[in-house]
Amino acid sequence: QRQLVESGGGLAQPGGSLRLSCTASGFTLESFVIAWFRQTPGEEREGIACPSNSGGSPYYKDSVKGRFTISRDNAENTVYLQMDNLKPEDTAVYYCAAANSAWYHGSCGGSYSFWGQGTQVTISS
Repeated sequence: QRQLVESGGGLAQPGGSLRLSCTASGFTLESFVIAWFRQTPGEEREGIACPSNSGGSPYYKDSVKGRFTISRDNAENTVYLQMDNLKPEDTAVYYCAAANSAWYHGSCGGSYSFWGQGTQVTISS
């Protein structure tokens, strides 16, 4: 069964850090683009950290730029989202998603084949 498994969410204080992991199970990530999204109650899911489709720098939503970093370890079949200097407004359910490279348009756009189950991130003192 092909799936994405997320981990690393939880409770952190403002100014703190968390690292989310997204590990592929049942398939390898080599042919896929992995992007990170988040969603808060009543809001649409939004792309926050997404690779470039042309070898350039990743796309980051303005509100996370300079604080979040997406990275990838193909040997571990895992993509990470390092989140630093966390703010209460970062509280959300975070999802990773996989798009076949041919169906990814850049800046989080494209057709995603797999989604993780979501992991809750809560930033509160």
